[in-house]
Amino acid sequence: MRQISAVEPELPARRRVAFYSHDTQGLGHVRRTSLLARAVVDADPDVDVLLLSGAREATSLPLPERTEVVTLPRVGKDAERGYGPRAWGGTLDDVVRVRAGVLDGALAAFRPDVLVVDKVPLGVGGELLPALRRLRAEGGTACVLGLRDVLDTPEVAVREWHEQRSTSVVERFFDEVWVYGDAHVYDPLAEYALPDHIAARTVFTGYLGRGRASTPLNEPVREGEPYVLCLVGGGQDGASLAEAFAAASLPAGHRGVLVTGPYLPAAARDRLDAVASGRDDLEVHAFVRDVVPLVEGAAAVVTMGGYNSVCELLASGRPGLVVPRTHPRAEQLVRACRLADLGLLDVLVGPIAPERVGAWLARTAAADDAPRRPEVDVDLDGLARVPELVVGLADRVATPARAGAATPHPQDQQEEEHRATA
Repeated sequence: MRQISAVEPELPARRRVAFYSHDTQGLGHVRRTSLLARAVVDADPDVDVLLLSGAREATSLPLPERTEVVTLPRVGKDAERGYGPRAWGGTLDDVVRVRAGVLDGALAAFRPDVLVVDKVPLGVGGELLPALRRLRAEGGTACVLGLRDVLDTPEVAVREWHEQRSTSVVERFFDEVWVYGDAHVYDPLAEYALPDHIAARTVFTGYLGRGRASTPLNEPVREGEPYVLCLVGGGQDGASLAEAFAAASLPAGHRGVLVTGPYLPAAARDRLDAVASGRDDLEVHAFVRDVVPLVEGAAAVVTMGGYNSVCELLASGRPGLVVPRTHPRAEQLVRACRLADLGLLDVLVGPIAPERVGAWLARTAAADDAPRRPEVDVDLDGLARVPELVVGLADRVATPARAGAATPHPQDQQEEEHRATA
């Protein structure tokens, strides 16, 4: 009788990539990581992806095949108490301890070839530190810090970089730094005077612009009828712009489409619903799974200045008016003004009044369809470039150690990196 082995046959090795996003506020970070995950999966049929996020909405966004999501207990921020648990009682430290354990356990089991950390090197409250120590001790994982093009004004960004000891953290735990932008538009290495040894491991990927669309337009916009679009990101600070757009006069023959985001305060949502119920040329949506087709089909776009919204606008080639947030960070203002200087979009700074929004819409609708001629050819192909970077890093760190026993991570490291938080 033929013996049947109890040992499972060894399967061919598959590449594994993990993306971490701290997600204390808004949808920007998790949207960016989900886009990167889809780009990696589309480019490689033999890759498995793990998203680690504190945003429940990560499971509602369009996700690629071979991608799983681990959602962390949520962290929120308010003006009175700062960062803390969004749903639980207790302190930030309480929720960080739980999140740190989930992160360390998930990454220890998944054993990624590449880990991409979004913006905050050690995560909220240093929650990534145990996992980064383990990955460094075991080997076989390349770690990347991914940064958007603009962090804040140079004064604020430089101060925070030093306060968080980011240079020493990057030197110790990260193999590369990816800047999701074009140095000809904004160069954080120069603007923030980052040291040469950080510049030496930095790669500009280009903006994550082209290649974002994943689904056809299926929102209830009347087919064939021109419309103008307003986007306010996650919505947590977009009420003023949303209400100005809802009250603005729209160009003749155009409908207004407003996407408020899931975090718009309930009172503002009630006011917008009341306005929309009294207009037959305005429709309001709280959440759209894939906003890219809406942007591409719009006659004109009014938007806040978050990274994703601006990338979608630039890639679409549609006329755009950016109304940037200026507090608590000036990131959106810095980005919008730089792009406006290059002739890529218009910027509205100051009072957000329906008359100002309506006047821009009227001028834009009356203009011809000739595209703008920007002063620079902006690199929008980051989503095509990142998969190549992933493969290069994964091949560089490939080692049999991934299949072997785990090496305990050291416990006697200094704790100074723990303070390197957002």
